[in-house]
Amino acid sequence: MIGDIAEDFTLKDQDDNEFNLYRNLDKKILLVFYPKDDSPVCTKQLTNYNSFKSEFEKLGIIMIGINTGSCKSHKNFCTAVGEGIRLLCDETKNISKKFSALNLFGMNKRKLVLIGTDRKVIFEKSVFPIMYIDAEKIFEMIKEV
Repeated sequence: MIGDIAEDFTLKDQDDNEFNLYRNLDKKILLVFYPKDDSPVCTKQLTNYNSFKSEFEKLGIIMIGINTGSCKSHKNFCTAVGEGIRLLCDETKNISKKFSALNLFGMNKRKLVLIGTDRKVIFEKSVFPIMYIDAEKIFEMIKEV
């Protein structure tokens, strides 16, 4: 929830490297929970975010994609959306559960969670799986908090 301390976690990325939340909070972290690698809407969403990577970086934000797919699936998906976004493998679904990012069927919701350098959740927003919040709208949301 907004204002709560985000729980620390470590997951592997598409290149089998570990990512630890707290060790990377020298900048804000935008967790991008998404339902499925290689699906049309997820491909559009992450391609959009990747195209605005430098704008996110200027705001001191690192984007991190998370879903319950395998690291191999994420590696292949990175080819489609670009190498700019790190994709974490939450095959156990533990992290997705902690961030209330699973739907009734055990798949990831389409959810954004922005975590500040103080470890607190700045905002979170979910949308229907057939939609996504484009990067420019995220920038507007960030200015409001």
